[in-house]
Amino acid sequence: MNITSLVQRFIVLTLLTVAPTVWAAQILPSAPQLAAKSYMLMDAASGEVLVEHNGDERLPPASLTKLMTAYIATLEIQKGQISDNDMVTVSEKAWRTGGSRMFIQVNTQVSVDDLLHGIIIQSGNDASVALAEHIAGSEDAFADMMNSTAQRLGMSNTHFVNATGLPHPEHYSSANDMAKLARAIIYEDPAHYAIYAQKEFFWNNIKQPNRNLLLWRDKTVDGLKTGHTEEAGYCLVASAVRDNMRLISVVFGTDSEQARAAETQKLLTYGFRFFETRTFYQKGTELAEAQVWKGQQSKLKAGLAQDLTMTLPRGQVEKLQAVMSFNGTLTAPIQQGDVIGKVEVKLDDKVVRSTDLVALDTVEEGGLFRRFWDSIRLFFYSLFN
Repeated sequence: MNITSLVQRFIVLTLLTVAPTVWAAQILPSAPQLAAKSYMLMDAASGEVLVEHNGDERLPPASLTKLMTAYIATLEIQKGQISDNDMVTVSEKAWRTGGSRMFIQVNTQVSVDDLLHGIIIQSGNDASVALAEHIAGSEDAFADMMNSTAQRLGMSNTHFVNATGLPHPEHYSSANDMAKLARAIIYEDPAHYAIYAQKEFFWNNIKQPNRNLLLWRDKTVDGLKTGHTEEAGYCLVASAVRDNMRLISVVFGTDSEQARAAETQKLLTYGFRFFETRTFYQKGTELAEAQVWKGQQSKLKAGLAQDLTMTLPRGQVEKLQAVMSFNGTLTAPIQQGDVIGKVEVKLDDKVVRSTDLVALDTVEEGGLFRRFWDSIRLFFYSLFN
C-alpha cells in the first residue's frame, strides 16, 4: 500500500440513530395530488423537498409577501437598527392603503411590536407600509431591501415591488422560494416566530382572528401566513412539529379558505406519516483523527462544519452506512475549517449524501527538523507501501 492509499483509507462510521425504529421498510406511496396551482413540502431541519408540484413557477404571492416584510423587520431588530418598542408614526399613505387592515390611524404612533402583530396575525396592509417606511424611509426603498434579502436566501424566482402583496405584474414568488423564506424565519428568530402561532390580535377596539385555520384544527401547527387576492387565489405557508420533526408546506392558488387548509393538511399528513428526519452527526463533533505530516502536531481532529441531517422514507435509516475518506497526504499548515476529506452516506451502495470533512483544529507548520524528518519518512513509506 502506498502512502496515498494509506491516508485515503476509507473509514466506516456507525450512524447515530436516536432509537431503533419500529417501522418496517415499506414502499413509499405516491404523494397526494392537490387542487392547487403550485405546492411543495419541505423538511425544515434538512431542507430536503419531499413533495413538489410546479415549485418554481412564478405566481402572485398575495399576503405571503408579508413573511418577507416581517422577516426584514426582525433582522433589523436583531441588528439593533430598530427595537420592538420604537414608536412609528403612521403616514397618510399607510393609512390609506387598501385591502386587509390593522386599522391604524393617520398621524398616530404605534409600536414596532404591535405593527408586527398586525402584519403577521391580521395581515394588515396599513401596518406593512408603516413598518416599511419606518425601516427604509419609503416603501420603494424597502422593496429593494426585500429583493436583496431574497437574493441572499436563494429565492431565485421572487421579485417584490411592495411590502403588502397587493397585485403588480412584477411582484411574484414561488412555492420553493416561500419555503426557503419560512425556514429562515423559523430558525433565525424563534422569539418573533412565536407570533405566528397566535390565534387573534386586538387593536383599535377590533379583535381579528388569524386567518390560518390550521391553528384551530391541528395543535401541531404553529405558523405561518395566509394570502389571498382574486389573481393569486387562496395561498398558505404553514409549519408543524410532530415527534421533533418539523415540516414546512406551501400551497398557491387554491379555490377557498377551507380548501387551502384542507390541501395543506394533506401534505403535512403525508410527510409525517411516511418520512422521518434524523441528525446523525453534529457539527464540531470529532469523527476521526487524521495523520498530519510536517506539522507541530502529528494528529488532527476531523469532523463536520454543519450538522449531517437527513430525511428519508421511514424504515430506511437502519440501512444507511457512512464512509469517510481523507484527501491524500495531509501536510501542515492546516487551518481550522479547511476541507480535508469527505463523508459519504450510502443506501444500498448508492451515495445519498456527501458532505465535506473539515479540520477541527489548526496545525501550524513544524520546525526545520520536523519537516526534514517527515520528508524522509514519506519517502520510505512510498517505497515499501
